[in-house]
Order: sequence, then structure tokens, then C-alpha cells
Amino acid sequence: MDPVRLALTRRLVDAFGLDREIEVVSAKPAGESTLRLVHREDYIEAVKAASAEPDAADGKYGLGTLDDPAFAGMHEVSALIAGQSVGAAEAVWHGDALHAVNFAGGLHHAMPGGASGFCIYNDASLAIARLLELGAERVAYIDVDVHHGDGVQAAFWEDPRVLTISLHEHPQTLFPQTGWPTETGADRAEGSAVNVALPAGTGDAGWLRAFHAVVPELIADFRPQVLVTQHGADTHFEDPLAHLAVSLDAQRAVQLACHDLAHQYADGRWVALGGGGYAVVDVVPRSWTHLVAIAAGRPLEPESMIPESWRQEVFARTRQLAPMRMTDGRWPVSWADWESGYDPADRLDQAVLATRKAAFPLRGMLP
Repeated sequence: MDPVRLALTRRLVDAFGLDREIEVVSAKPAGESTLRLVHREDYIEAVKAASAEPDAADGKYGLGTLDDPAFAGMHEVSALIAGQSVGAAEAVWHGDALHAVNFAGGLHHAMPGGASGFCIYNDASLAIARLLELGAERVAYIDVDVHHGDGVQAAFWEDPRVLTISLHEHPQTLFPQTGWPTETGADRAEGSAVNVALPAGTGDAGWLRAFHAVVPELIADFRPQVLVTQHGADTHFEDPLAHLAVSLDAQRAVQLACHDLAHQYADGRWVALGGGGYAVVDVVPRSWTHLVAIAAGRPLEPESMIPESWRQEVFARTRQLAPMRMTDGRWPVSWADWESGYDPADRLDQAVLATRKAAFPLRGMLP
């Protein structure tokens, strides 16, 4: 979670002139009444206490652990990130913007009553909760981070107004060990949670096949009023914390697909968030700059050369050599549509079918 990944992303956005195509605004930190839309009051108080006295954090509420060490100002910065996502949701709902991006957000592991997986406040859940508070009746959440979007699923487990879809590495091989296809929502909201557990080693063709075999049909059926998406870049083959083999080019293809789904079914209303991503020079800035460009209506060609000014800044900040282009050389990426045939011996197809069998009938859809 090195903050340099956010700084380099913003600089790359500027280097391509995208800052002239968008409005960059600040939003207020999420206040306590907003945080309580998702998080328990005792947990918020614990975060504030750990923020004021980091050395006193003892692991209770998940604070002061290896994954979520306490630090001075933790409450303030976490509330600020959350406030940005809430502000993005408000802008889209009120019509001030058609699309909004907060690539500092996407902290999808935080639970209502505890920190988890580098996440203190769950800005994605808070953005969705604010949309519901403002009157939205159907919000769809698509999470393509390599890790299961467990915190968002937990926040809306009993709420049929929110459809959560998570594509992630199989829980047998990766944190948080949840996100099985059989996790489909509470009794009164069965079918509102959908999970695709991908086998380790899944690459571009399998990842895109899984996405298109599950997501578009569900979104077409649910017809959300707003689409909220989480674009963790840690599915990438260079990422050090996981075991998928997805390229930057496939990530861009899914970003384009999410944009198109928003326009097809949600009148274009789209809130896009960041998430995980630990190849902080080679991958994260390029992936999220593509995301910003797509949201701005000026998608960058994958073969685009990266401005030399940015490459020099990367070396000055990190002493690493920056990539030359906005592609991994795998564009165009291709995949086989689900209708092209199911291979019973293929682990990817087995994973997709498990999801369709578990979730689709609950929504009155054919598996």
C-alpha cells in the first residue's frame, strides 16, 4: 500500500493531459454519521483511540496487527479516503458527474466491526450505503481485485437492493479464504451475492472468459441504477502477493466492459474505485491511468508511449526503471465466450459453472 503508487498514478494522469479532461475535486472526510452507515460505533471509537495512541493498539478490532498496524492519524486519513468515495457516489447520484473515480479507494476488506487486510474503513460499502440513503433502489457492485471483496459482501449480505459480484483467486490459495460460490446472500436476499473463485494461475483468456460468463447477464437482469466497481490491480502477473497471471491489457478490457455496462443498464452512472496492487511502479499507475482515461471519455491506446517526464519522476522517486508503453504487449486480448462450449476438464470452466449453478437460479436465471 505504498502511497507512492497513488502519487505516481496522479502524475501519470497529468502527464497524459487527462487532468484537462476531468474535474479534480476534493470531498470532506466521512463524518461519524456517515461512517455509522456501515461501521459500528464502538469500532469507530477504537479506530480513533488507536489513531491517537498507536502504541496502545493490541490487536482488538483488528487494529495493531501485522496487516493493520496502528499509526498516528489513522482515523483521519481513513475517513478522508472514505469521504472521497462517498463524495464520488453523491456526485454521480445527483448528476454532477456521470462517472467518478477514486483510485485511493476500494478498501474492500474492512468489516462493520473491524479492520482487515490493510483496510480500516470500507469506502466502497460507505459509497453504496450513501447511495441507498439518497434513494437508490438497486446498486450493483463489481469487484475484480484478486482478493475476495468480503467486507462489501458482509455489509450487504441481507440487503436485496445491492448485488455484489466478486471475481477473485480461489479462497483455498489466498486471503481472506472466503468467496466460495455457495456464498449467495442471506435468506431474504438470496442471490444478491455472487462469487467466482478462480484457480491460481488463471491468465487473460480465463479471467475474461469468467467475467463475461457471469457479470453481463447478472447486470442485465438486475438493471442497477448505479454501478460501483473496484479495480484492484493485484490480478497482474507481476504482483507479489497473489497467483493470477493477468496482464494490464486484460485489466483495461474489463475497465472498458464496466464502463459499457454502466451505460447499457445504469444510464451511465458509474463510480470506479482502486483497491489492491503491489507492483507499485510497473502496474498500478498504468492500470489506474487507463481507468481514469476511460472514465474521462478519452481512453488511451494500449500502444501509447509513456511520457519521458513521468519516467524520470519514477526513477527520481524509486530508483526503478519505468515501463515504456501503456501495454504489456498482449493487446488485443481474446477469450472464448461461455456459449462457445463448456470443457468439463478445465478448472476455469468448472469454477464458472459452480458460480452459475449456485447463484443464477436464485435470481430466476438459467445456470
